[in-house]
Amino acid sequence: MLDPDPVYNSRLVTQVINRVMTRGKRSTAEKIVYGALEKVGERTGKSPLEVLEQAVKTVTPVLETRSRRVGGANYQVPVEVPQRRARTLAIRYLVTYSRERREKSMEEKLAGEILDALQNQGGAWKRKDS
Repeated sequence: MLDPDPVYNSRLVTQVINRVMTRGKRSTAEKIVYGALEKVGERTGKSPLEVLEQAVKTVTPVLETRSRRVGGANYQVPVEVPQRRARTLAIRYLVTYSRERREKSMEEKLAGEILDALQNQGGAWKRKDS
């Protein structure tokens, strides 16, 4: 089980920090995530945590395809996604697609992707449907 983060006291933020972290550099990842959340708060005028939760809800997939082997042939079968995996996937999509954006810093990229997810656009939101 994850510990809630010290600033927002939220497990979701901890999950995002862990996803952003590369090469075990936790403090750098924390700076990026907290900076992004601050920017999101400034741009929306709402609590950054609420906005993040809303964004994660927006990009959370309902179905995913799993391979099923039936008599020598593989079929892609749509399966409902369990809640925990769905949330993990949503966070993965947000971070992955924010890395591919064109803004200057990772902070801006992540903030941009979270705000895009709120407006039902951006890479992570598109990925949810496929």
